[in-house]
Amino acid sequence: MAATAKPNGKSITDSDISSKIPATANPLAEEPSQIASNINYHAKFSPHFSPFKFQPEQAYYATADSVRDRLIQQWNETYLHFHKKNPKQTYYLSMEYLQGRALTNAIGNLNVQKAYADALNKLGHDLEEIREQEKDAALGNGGLGRLASCFLDSMATLNLPAWGYGLRYRYGLFKQRIAKDGQEETAEDWLEKFSPWEVVRHDVVYPVRFFGRVHVNPDGSRKWVEGEVLQALAYDVPIPGYKTKNTISLRLWEAKASAEDFNLFQFNDGQYESAAQLHSRAQQICAVLYPGDATEDGKLLRLKQQFFLCSASLQDIIFRFKERKGSTASLQWSEFPTKVAVQLNDTHPTLAIPELMRLLLDEEGLGWDEAWAVTTRTIAYTNHTVLPEALEKWSQPVMWKLLPRHMQIIEEIDKRFIATVHATRTDLVSKIPSLCILDNNPQKPVVRMANLCVVSAHTVNGVAQLHSDILKNELFVDYVSIWPSKFQNKTNGITPRRWLRFCSPELSNIITKWLKTDQWVTNLDLLTGLRKFADDSKLQEEWASAKLANKKRLAQYIEHTTGVQVDPSTLFDIQVKRIHEYKRQLLNILGAVYRYKKLKEMSPEERKKTTPRTIMIGGKAFATYTNAKRIVKLVDDVGAVVNKDPEVNTHLKVVFVPNYNVSVAELLIPGSELSQHISTAGMEASGTSNMKFALNGCLIIGTLDGANVEIREEIGEDNFFLFGATADEVPKLRKERENGLFKPDPRFEEAKQFVRSGAFGSYDYNPLLDSLEGNTGYGRGDYFLVGHDFPQYLDAQAKVDEAYKDRKKWLKMSILSTAGSGKFSSDRTIAQYAKEIWNIEECRIP
Repeated sequence: MAATAKPNGKSITDSDISSKIPATANPLAEEPSQIASNINYHAKFSPHFSPFKFQPEQAYYATADSVRDRLIQQWNETYLHFHKKNPKQTYYLSMEYLQGRALTNAIGNLNVQKAYADALNKLGHDLEEIREQEKDAALGNGGLGRLASCFLDSMATLNLPAWGYGLRYRYGLFKQRIAKDGQEETAEDWLEKFSPWEVVRHDVVYPVRFFGRVHVNPDGSRKWVEGEVLQALAYDVPIPGYKTKNTISLRLWEAKASAEDFNLFQFNDGQYESAAQLHSRAQQICAVLYPGDATEDGKLLRLKQQFFLCSASLQDIIFRFKERKGSTASLQWSEFPTKVAVQLNDTHPTLAIPELMRLLLDEEGLGWDEAWAVTTRTIAYTNHTVLPEALEKWSQPVMWKLLPRHMQIIEEIDKRFIATVHATRTDLVSKIPSLCILDNNPQKPVVRMANLCVVSAHTVNGVAQLHSDILKNELFVDYVSIWPSKFQNKTNGITPRRWLRFCSPELSNIITKWLKTDQWVTNLDLLTGLRKFADDSKLQEEWASAKLANKKRLAQYIEHTTGVQVDPSTLFDIQVKRIHEYKRQLLNILGAVYRYKKLKEMSPEERKKTTPRTIMIGGKAFATYTNAKRIVKLVDDVGAVVNKDPEVNTHLKVVFVPNYNVSVAELLIPGSELSQHISTAGMEASGTSNMKFALNGCLIIGTLDGANVEIREEIGEDNFFLFGATADEVPKLRKERENGLFKPDPRFEEAKQFVRSGAFGSYDYNPLLDSLEGNTGYGRGDYFLVGHDFPQYLDAQAKVDEAYKDRKKWLKMSILSTAGSGKFSSDRTIAQYAKEIWNIEECRIP
């Protein structure tokens, strides 16, 4: 019999618990004793494990089932309410959702944390321990997916009629391990058992076709036929709003093949793999996020994923539109855009455009002009990047092979767009080669997905003011001259629930106490009320103690995961994000190398005068991105040397935090004091971790890039450590570099030389350091200006060291950072999308 440790230290067996607490179904329980009965009921009657076990893992699943009872009730009410009211609804299409753990978020939004903590105590468990049993849903990678999840939280909290669509990846991107050779990738195991939060909808299944040919009917209409047809099966995940009954849905699609597609004859003939070929292909579609696309098969699989998401989602949207109309007789397709808004989160769901056209033309029998009017009034596009490699371009031959009907439609859209330019804008005719959708370069003909989005969508938005300005003035400047009112800015935001209220309860309680209200959780602008107390020594003391509690929690986690002991009294300096050369983790680690070298050269007395610092870097490098993986290895190698050096390791520690995800962020961000957002100016569209750090009273060292620009405006220039070239200087600096005019700072040369000296082991870092050298060429010429910004970066870090020594000054800056973060709530962002792009309104359950 399994024994369970009670919070008071006594040990009891699982059956003792069961006998004391009745196992009674009580799905809408409010009181701890009733909740405990409902959890016990699920342990016994929704069993996922052998009987007689009620260890933390079993307790987690039973608790999740209990919370889900209430969510399903609210979900059904929300669905019914939307159906009855028939409002215009938004459908958000995204290849990624980085949800994080659902248990803390659900009980927090339902406002039942205390009741669940008490209920679990009655059952011999602790909520903290139970929460740790949940694995993060592996449905995303970085900022794009986390943004989509923050947006869903805000849509539900604002009671908006909205719905998310994504794919149910079985193995996610990958789980990151740090071994002696650097990063190792293994498959995520979040679905190894199952997810208690999803509900499979066996009645929601749509066919999705690939390959095949286009049949032309005698009347000239067309039909896509033959090829390979898979089934899209819906799994729904409830998304509760904060302190509201509204609970919306994230609908995830899984690819299946039917029993008919299993060839029994072949199987019995011993041809086992051939017999289940389609089943195997179906499994590949939702196996991993962003499969490698170096091969033609890899490209086909990525394109299949994108089309699978778009086709299933649009068939579902059309079905729901018809369902709400009731009878086909009253169906007016011109009303579709008055009931449906579709938002494309980046270019991954671009195929929604030709797929909506195909469904309207071929399945619903509309004419081109009518179908085009419906499509262009329905679809809006969010651009998330100015990086050329991230503006998707798909090979035309691959597209013709996989989606022949869609290529016909894209050709027609392109042809009509070009004709319009010729007819209305003769001044732009010379620009057509760069403006058109199809690039017919005979060596490499491609479809430019961003161009297709801009031509077809009614609204195009960037995600920070600087980014939107670059889109309007550079990337899409000619389109702006054609459609000036099409382009908008929507500065990103984050949910204050997950990113402050739930992940840092100590700091939240202090904020509530000083503001005399907890309304800031849904009205983040109220945080400005902290400004008048920023100099108050009582608030500063309370603030410092909350930050210290978070730092201690983080220190425990770091020791547990990496074996490195870090001192919570040192400055916690953190950079966590996807590893990419433009995000410049290399600048950070070279700065750390220089700091280490200088500390080594000092006398013990001189070292005592320095500001002790713990540098933490985390993030995943894409599996095939060699230089990013070299950066991970360098950080780990530097840490291995510095952390064992007795002369220095009380003054400096360097830690690579493995397998960065939402749950890890929920420890790192509250425990941070300085955060690095140091991308080359003009390259980060927005960034949202910068907002999370600022909200938690962490000071930023950063460039004028993405949302940093607006964060600095809001929190005050004096509370931001600024350095580096500005976006408008970058092209000129690159040109100078190419012309051999760059004179490196001696400190930059010293740091590189120290790495080359073998001080951090025998690994060959020359290819990585070579990327910072030479004047031009692939992987050379320091395209991201690490060398140019290095001296200013060191100077800004020296200012950080000085500021940290003045405790009162630092705490005041920290408080002002939180006080100025009101603008960066995703509630504000989503309210703007709803009003200015989607034209949807609140539809609150009474």
